[in-house]
Amino acid sequence: MNNQQIVTKEIDIEDLLKLIPESISYLMEKGIRCLRCGEPIWGTLENAAIEKGFGAEQIDIFVEELNLLYHNKVN
Repeated sequence: MNNQQIVTKEIDIEDLLKLIPESISYLMEKGIRCLRCGEPIWGTLENAAIEKGFGAEQIDIFVEELNLLYHNKVN
């Protein structure tokens, strides 16, 4: 299994949603809305998380879990 990190905290939300459509549900569960009026929000995963009050450690966990979601999807 290739464990290459695909998702980083610098990934644009729009790119994340294209890469992992399931990330919409994941982010919503964390309280990060990634869609407004049917359009993806602009900015990075890190910016969206900070805007909702998450710190660096939690953002790193988001990145790790989103990478797992991606790798489980492609394998």
